[in-house]
Amino acid sequence: MKKIALAFALLLVSFPALAAEDFSGPWSGSFSGVMPDGQERTEQIFMMLTHKGTELTGTAGPSEKVQWKIEKGKVDGNNVSFEVQGGGDASTGAPVLKFTLAFAEGHLKGSLNAEQGGIKLTAKVDTTRVK
Repeated sequence: MKKIALAFALLLVSFPALAAEDFSGPWSGSFSGVMPDGQERTEQIFMMLTHKGTELTGTAGPSEKVQWKIEKGKVDGNNVSFEVQGGGDASTGAPVLKFTLAFAEGHLKGSLNAEQGGIKLTAKVDTTRVK
């Protein structure tokens, strides 16, 4: 029995992609945080992800119709990180939104960090796969 367990463990170590979730597809949820004026704010988020190996591409935005390109997308096991230019255009002064998420119990959860005009913003993100 120990030999079978050891062989299975070695198989998982040898092929880590087999153990990880495939994040491809639509995800929807919300993010919430405290604004610089002290007010708590909750916004919707929609992501269309494409996961290939350790690479994550796709789009993310406030709705299915308003989407911005994902940059620097990475997958490490059940952890996902990527950046999105908020507003889709750096020339307007829109902040870069940095996502760090982990997959657990059917949710991609984690944090969203941004900085605009010297003000740092942090929010908690919670999304689930759209069926």
